[in-house]
Amino acid sequence: ELIAQRRRGTSRPADGWRSGRVQRKTILITGAAGNLGSRLALSLLDAPHQLRLMVHRTPLPDRLARASGVEVARADLARPETLTAAVAGADVIVHFAGRLFAPRPERFLPETNIRWFSNLTDAALKAGVGRIVLISFPHTEGPTTPDAPARGRLDGTPVSVHAATRRAQEALLLERSAAAPTTPVVLRLGTVYGRGILMVEAARWLARRRLLAVWKEPTWYHFLSTPDFLRATEAAALKEGIQGVYQVADEAPTTLQEFLDAACRIWMAPRPWRAPVWAIYGAASLCELYALAFGTLAPLTRDFITIGRVPHVADTSRARRELVPDLVHPTLETGLSTLA
Repeated sequence: ELIAQRRRGTSRPADGWRSGRVQRKTILITGAAGNLGSRLALSLLDAPHQLRLMVHRTPLPDRLARASGVEVARADLARPETLTAAVAGADVIVHFAGRLFAPRPERFLPETNIRWFSNLTDAALKAGVGRIVLISFPHTEGPTTPDAPARGRLDGTPVSVHAATRRAQEALLLERSAAAPTTPVVLRLGTVYGRGILMVEAARWLARRRLLAVWKEPTWYHFLSTPDFLRATEAAALKEGIQGVYQVADEAPTTLQEFLDAACRIWMAPRPWRAPVWAIYGAASLCELYALAFGTLAPLTRDFITIGRVPHVADTSRARRELVPDLVHPTLETGLSTLA
């Protein structure tokens, strides 16, 4: 949507870090072939900076692969010797890479989230990279609500394996960069929504086949539209004076159940079934067993359900002051059009 706005000439005025009034930087995006990493790369194609896109096995989307002036860095986060060339000369690293949609994430996330990120951080510090932006989420503080929102604390109690290993990434980055010239930025994003976002598209597919279900208990969620995710991440990577933990989400948290009901109205699909939690965990178990038996992806796992049931609401005041003072879609009501 943000790219389309720019083409129509209706986007907001260019920010200083995008307008060429700052020194040209080399931006390395890990996981650039993934869902969110590729969207950030596409949004930066017209920026006055050098893009270096790190890939492993998954190829880049066609538009990125054909783009002129884009450098592709082939590297494997599990093999530190492949990272030296990838990070050399980079001014900023934005880290998305990891492994998702595989069964039994508790078996591989400590490796893919912690050791792989440790390899990348070590290579970046050795190369003198100026800034590392880690994409994270407010679940790392554990359950939070509008009355007790996440405030950027580093001593929370994550519930799921996904959140616990991401919290370990945050600690690793902040601790290792403390005595280095590299600036650490932890970007805890609300649940990103919009057309093309994988979990949103999975929900759309299920809803149109009358298969979408959600547990009955209302669960607080703090959402963030795709255009605002892009603007916040660009600012975190390029804006001067940015450092530490930022929480980015819209101005009006709602519940997951309300979000899915509203999305189904946009999709002209039936309202999601309200199902008992045990039934949803059962479906996740079956999905994981099938993936293990046939070597397929597992779009639904028990740990996804665990993290999905964690209410997350963030205090976004620091991000408003320093990253994005205003949003394209400050509430879900204004952002629902991005789901069409």
